[in-house]
Amino acid sequence: MKKFFKWAGIALIAAIFIGTFVFLYQKSLPKVTTYEINTAEVMDIEKTTIVTGKIEPRDEVNIKPQISGIITALYKQAGEMVKKDEVIAKVKVIPDMSSLSSAENRVKLAEISLKQAQTDFDRMKNLYNEKVVSAEDYEKAEVSLKNAKLEMSNAKDALNIVREGISLSNAQMSTTLIRSTIDGLVLDVPVKVGNSVILSNSFNDGTTIATVADMQDLIFRGKIDETEVGKVTEGMPVQITVGAIQDLRLDATLEYISPKGVEENGANMFEIKAAIQMPSDVKIRSGYSANAEIVLERAVNTVCVPEASLSFEGESTYVYLLSDSTSAQQQFKRIPVTTGISDGIFIEVKKGLKEGEKVRGIELIEDL
Repeated sequence: MKKFFKWAGIALIAAIFIGTFVFLYQKSLPKVTTYEINTAEVMDIEKTTIVTGKIEPRDEVNIKPQISGIITALYKQAGEMVKKDEVIAKVKVIPDMSSLSSAENRVKLAEISLKQAQTDFDRMKNLYNEKVVSAEDYEKAEVSLKNAKLEMSNAKDALNIVREGISLSNAQMSTTLIRSTIDGLVLDVPVKVGNSVILSNSFNDGTTIATVADMQDLIFRGKIDETEVGKVTEGMPVQITVGAIQDLRLDATLEYISPKGVEENGANMFEIKAAIQMPSDVKIRSGYSANAEIVLERAVNTVCVPEASLSFEGESTYVYLLSDSTSAQQQFKRIPVTTGISDGIFIEVKKGLKEGEKVRGIELIEDL
């Protein structure tokens, strides 16, 4: 029994020794480095930039009242179409006491002037019939009476506008009826029935009754970095993608580049605008987030390789050209190349490579 344990111990020690020897031997073997092989191909390549921004109408018109008062009726709500001169809301006038007093005084003065002009005219008419005064004096008295009547009519009209917001001479032009100034879609109605509104003047912007815009005339508005703004020009084509609508790409044309940058997060950004060509069957909401893809540079029918095939030394760029693929280990020859534009995956090789030549790619390591 003792002999059995003795020989078993010897066998275990021998197995550990042999295993350690094999492990160390395998670790000492050289590793062969292999590489993925990429082929130089002729293709079209583009360098693009993506600008984030949003879609909005070219012009949003804020409809404001021409008088101060209280909203008594709303005839349109957000999302509805409206025509030019169509009534959106109605306002009940709250007369300004100073303006009301001035209008009333104007009427009183007009009444006095009219009464005096009528008296003068009647006197002049009798004298003219008796051939005491000339026709010229009679005509002057007649003109004065007509002017006094016209002033009386205007004074009453002005008083009614102050009181009711309605012109007696042209009720259709009532300032109590708030009308749209353009054809378009009502984007917002920020007031409710019963709200007080004020007209726009030199002291304030006035109350916005509604916001109306033509949703078929849309633009993309975004900001581009100063490192790329010099590469874009007005008139360049732009591709717009809308985050809220999958698989939708809209054609647009760059029409504005801001001449002045604005600093944001330590970088100078320049505003750009692009006019969108809207298909008739597509509906876009104002304020949608969107991305604009702009082609900064393009190369056509040029030799390209994956960027991972390049290596750099100082200011020089190289590729490793496959020179022998028949031996057990890959053989490469380093050659200098001149590169062009890159799309982030492939890069243009202007000089040093031909179509079909094979170059070293990413490294693959495996043990013998």
